Amino acid sequence: MNKNELISWIDGNAEEFIQMAKQIWDKPEIAYTETFASSLQKKVLEEAGFAVTSGIGGIPTAFIAEYGIGHPIIGFLGEFDALPGLSQQVCPEQQPVVENGPGHGCGHNLLGTAGVAAVIALKNRMADENMAGTIRYYGCPAEEVLSGKTFMARSGAFDDLDCALTWHPGSANQTTNVSFRALSSVEFYFTGRTAHAGSAPHLGRSALDAVELMNVGANYLREHVPDGSRIHYTITNGGQAPNIVPGDASVWYYLRGENREQVDNMLERLIKIAQGAAMMTETSVTWEIKAGCYDTLPNEVLNDLMFAQGNVIGPLSFTAEEEQFAHELAATLQPKELAGSQRMIALLGGDKDESLQAEYFNNKKEYGETFGASTDVGDVTWITPVGQILTACMPVGVEVHTWQATASFGSSIGMKGMLFAAKVMALSGYDLLHDQGGILAKAKAEFTKKTDGVTYKAGIPSGVQAPVNRALSLANSAT
Repeated sequence: MNKNELISWIDGNAEEFIQMAKQIWDKPEIAYTETFASSLQKKVLEEAGFAVTSGIGGIPTAFIAEYGIGHPIIGFLGEFDALPGLSQQVCPEQQPVVENGPGHGCGHNLLGTAGVAAVIALKNRMADENMAGTIRYYGCPAEEVLSGKTFMARSGAFDDLDCALTWHPGSANQTTNVSFRALSSVEFYFTGRTAHAGSAPHLGRSALDAVELMNVGANYLREHVPDGSRIHYTITNGGQAPNIVPGDASVWYYLRGENREQVDNMLERLIKIAQGAAMMTETSVTWEIKAGCYDTLPNEVLNDLMFAQGNVIGPLSFTAEEEQFAHELAATLQPKELAGSQRMIALLGGDKDESLQAEYFNNKKEYGETFGASTDVGDVTWITPVGQILTACMPVGVEVHTWQATASFGSSIGMKGMLFAAKVMALSGYDLLHDQGGILAKAKAEFTKKTDGVTYKAGIPSGVQAPVNRALSLANSAT
């Protein structure tokens, strides 16, 4: 059976991809600075016979690796950026590799590597069977700041896809039928006039006063937004010293909502609040849209296809040493954190007392529900049908964006979940290329129904470019 040959190839070459994931984990790079990870993956894909195009969307680390001719065109989405401040060794105590350094607390060292493994395995089968169609791996930077895929999408990178597949590290093996929220990221810059705060305060116009008044207005706005909306902010510049009336100040906002329209509405109102604060303080204000991702549209047809591959692959298995490591990590969690995750596992039908989940669940219970987080995968889901799963790369109770997650994603537990995801995507891609039973037509029909005539338009204005130079400058100053 050719699917078994795909699995055997991934198993036989597992060490190569484990080493790739470990190298990226050992050298974490934050958004838009992922030169090592991007170069490593491009090199491996080029050597495997893929045609690589770099600089997608004006981003040096964004690339597409392609093999084959004609339709169907199947995309595989990969990511490789790390998070600031989450450096951590592979151990069950909090011990950073570099104090306050970046770390892979979201598992993107695994996420992209599984995609690379899947497409190379699939390419070999296509060549052996002389199969028609095209497969593409998308090296997507800057997911953690929710904008890499938006810049790529704005450039048309996903427009001709028939569908796409992706995954994310989690604490259970399951389909992702939940919808992530739309988001806008925007920073406001106020400009006033400095003065001596003690002897001549009347001559100053405080940009910080404007920021604080804006924040007050935004907090009143919270009462008048749709249920489930979120407004987060942080003051990024509050002035230089207490005895100087601040001439410059800034504040950075995240707005989340159920869909793109809701978030655009909130942003329009927030801009008016900023303008009002500037008027009250006789300052001026400008703003910069940093991200504008869509909510995700889960595709049940593709998710069911990805779930069906578990019958061929079989369940995960873990060693006694991995079980012990998971138990020790879980012991560092707050009881409420652990209990919430255990309830989720029980709802799926799993054993909540098992720290490492081996089963594979088709999570219909969450279908159509909205999750509080956001991802720029959402942009792609409004352009083409996308299937997505989670796999068990960390113990139950551990949340992403934590040191415990970084430790898990550098461990053999994370590597096993990564290889499981690679097999699911490779086998799903194989079925899609053969398209037995009209899977693609069904996935596209579901996509058409859900988009309901809405045409994708990037949430980042056309004049805004990816902040590559700024990110590199910040990264260099940090080191």
